[in-house]
Amino acid sequence: MSELLDMEGRSGRETLARTLRGLREKAGISLGKLADDTAYDKSYLSRLESGQRFSKLGVMEELDLYYGCGDLLVSRWKAAKREVFKDEFKGFMDLEETARVMWKYTPGIPGLLQSEGFAQEVLSGPQATPEPEGWVEEQVAARLGRQQLLKQEPRPYVRVIIDEYAFRRPTACAEAWVEQLLHIESAARWPNIVIQVLPFKAGLHHYMSDSLTLLWQEDGSAVAYVEGNTSGVLIKDNAGVLNRRLSYDRLRDLALSPSDSLAFMRDVIEEHRS
Repeated sequence: MSELLDMEGRSGRETLARTLRGLREKAGISLGKLADDTAYDKSYLSRLESGQRFSKLGVMEELDLYYGCGDLLVSRWKAAKREVFKDEFKGFMDLEETARVMWKYTPGIPGLLQSEGFAQEVLSGPQATPEPEGWVEEQVAARLGRQQLLKQEPRPYVRVIIDEYAFRRPTACAEAWVEQLLHIESAARWPNIVIQVLPFKAGLHHYMSDSLTLLWQEDGSAVAYVEGNTSGVLIKDNAGVLNRRLSYDRLRDLALSPSDSLAFMRDVIEEHRS
């Protein structure tokens, strides 16, 4: 196994691909045999081993179990996942993964609470320039994998304020939209997550087009992250963080209570089911 551990200097994706191929060759099985044993398409497995595709986290979990290699593939998948996101987002992700308290405001459905079908719809929308083949699948897989931090132990305490606008613009696919509504309504009932809706009647505010995240670590240190459509800014100085904390408090004061927000979401679900 030592040759599988020595991948210094390679990209996360290349390391994952070489590890997949190395494990299969070490086991002495063909791609066809692996496809038969795992029920994954042979061409799909081949693209994973060549680094042409980026899988969902569940695929790596299954292959770790198949090869009996602990969490080797999962850990390398997590490292490769970082390469899918923009550079300015990676520093925030490091802090997000270890945060004990997380407060968010978003004008749309946040990535951490998106269902697979909704993420697929959002990321498949019109782009200013064509994206490379497989880009959407990679982004969806990385986004869904990032959601695992909501379930890791110890679980972070998460509060999310979502603008009513997010619930009033459905996807083109009605089935994907109802699935998303049910997913977020379910998340609102998790013990570590509070979701509040900021109604239209709250009026204008400073974060109409930006999202705001506040993170607190175990030691009490805090950062803020403000993200627009094309870039994000990580704020670490105390004065800057405090300023964003006060902005968040104002938004929370204007939002529906958690119980009223849950009732609002259920009403929207019924509207789209009828």
